[in-house]
Amino acid sequence: MTPAPFNTLPGDAPPSARTFWLQAEDGVKLRAAHWASGAAEIAGTVLLFPGRTEYIEKYRLVADDLNAAGFHVIAMDWRGQGMSDRLLPDRRPGHVGRFADYQLDVIELVVAAQELDLPRPWHLLAHSMGGAIGLAAVLDGLPVETAVFSAPMWGLKLSPMVLRLARGLSAGAGAIGRGDIPAIGSGGYDPFVLKMSFAENMLTSDGPRWGRMVAEAATWPENCIGGVTNHWLRAALAECDRLAEAVSPPLPMLVALGGQEKIVSPQAIRHRVAAWPGARLLELPDSRHEPMMERDVIRQAFLEAAVAHFRDSQPA
Repeated sequence: MTPAPFNTLPGDAPPSARTFWLQAEDGVKLRAAHWASGAAEIAGTVLLFPGRTEYIEKYRLVADDLNAAGFHVIAMDWRGQGMSDRLLPDRRPGHVGRFADYQLDVIELVVAAQELDLPRPWHLLAHSMGGAIGLAAVLDGLPVETAVFSAPMWGLKLSPMVLRLARGLSAGAGAIGRGDIPAIGSGGYDPFVLKMSFAENMLTSDGPRWGRMVAEAATWPENCIGGVTNHWLRAALAECDRLAEAVSPPLPMLVALGGQEKIVSPQAIRHRVAAWPGARLLELPDSRHEPMMERDVIRQAFLEAAVAHFRDSQPA
């Protein structure tokens, strides 16, 4: 594990994470981070799966809160985003070959956690696209005792007509060799946080945290990506379809859903909760897509529920 950089903005505290490079089986270089808890009583380790466009720096305060609660945290930049290897000559679009390729990244994160001898039990905390990757990993035997999902991408919030259009356009574009360009309506080549106003944004109702996202995107362009390619969209829709047919695992699960959700499908989330024995749905009526980046009252409600879930589900 060779050291990797970790970005800060002016005025930030020095990084508390140890960052390092990993390499997936197919040769893709990945950046990962470990935040060690200094709490008197260590409760275990959280494997944190970020969402699309995200990078490890975005979760520094979340990791600090989990550290204070007694949990080590390990996270990574998924292939194609953050400082991990990009998969196209043009670094800007969000792209992946197959959604199954993200599981190669998961394997390296698990191996790193084992090599670091991170304390057990392990728990999963997954947001948005990370929720799709996380559910697939759990179904494949990810060694965690519990799972918490934040607005998981188990479906996209599209009308039936738009969904049919997206499937048709992404499939047609891939068939004629245009799978590597941004899908129509996905935001083009530039980070959407630099093109969208606070009032328009679908991520958070917290002004300062939105301002932080904008500052990070403007200051760390190497971390950021734009809209998804046609190929990514086709692969994502296929993965959502596949996961919808999967049988829920016997694992304690909590999922948070914002009342102002406009990105992922609330219907898909509710369907999965209904089909997952013992699963709990945390309704956050005032939250947009990112409860961990929301106003303090929402953010704390989610993180307190997540920590309680991890602790309540501890093995004897």
